[in-house]
Amino acid sequence: MTGGDSGIGRAAVIAFLREGADVAINYFPTEEPDAQDLAELARKDGTKLVLLPGDITEQDFCSELVETAAGELVNNAAYQQSKKSIDEITPEQFDGTVKTNLYAMFWITKAALGHMQPGATIINTASVNSFNPGEELLDYATTKGGIAIFTKGLAKQLAKKGIRVNAVAPGPVGTPLQVAGGQLPGKLGEFGQDTPLGRAGQPAELAPIYVALASNDLSFTHRSVFGANGGTGVV
Repeated sequence: MTGGDSGIGRAAVIAFLREGADVAINYFPTEEPDAQDLAELARKDGTKLVLLPGDITEQDFCSELVETAAGELVNNAAYQQSKKSIDEITPEQFDGTVKTNLYAMFWITKAALGHMQPGATIINTASVNSFNPGEELLDYATTKGGIAIFTKGLAKQLAKKGIRVNAVAPGPVGTPLQVAGGQLPGKLGEFGQDTPLGRAGQPAELAPIYVALASNDLSFTHRSVFGANGGTGVV
């Protein structure tokens, strides 16, 4: 799982570990303390967690990552920075967003397919922004729309190989992305309050969706994008 050290990824990893799964996670090297904390949790539970730090915006590393951790695949890592206007989005930010959210998913998925057998699953993390883009998240929403289409298109290709492809599309969820520039200055306190439930979600509330999609219990579920958005009804 990419981005497995924190936020939604971390919650999903814990859920998989509690189901008895062996899990390998990727994370940016500066997030080593979070990854080690998660590894300690796994050790206490008697489960196996493999730590694979590295930068997924580099194609060579993506290939190395897959060689170490093949099987089921959860593409979850993301980069998000809020900007009021397209004029404030630098080429460097746009490039970083696209490489993290789209290129890495493409590279990792392409490399992983050579290791996947019938019955394997691919789960991508899209977003409510895939379908209802926030005006302050233009570059991020563009990539998340791409993830939703990538999921549906790839699912058509892989159906005949017996590999299921689905995505989860979270609405507002409290993760480190939000406090690290994912919300405009002064807006963090309002995050998620415009949903019918009147609040942002928590990562643990999404984790069961990932586990269910990886399970054979959902063996007829394919080419779907599952919304978890507090009732916005977009997906």
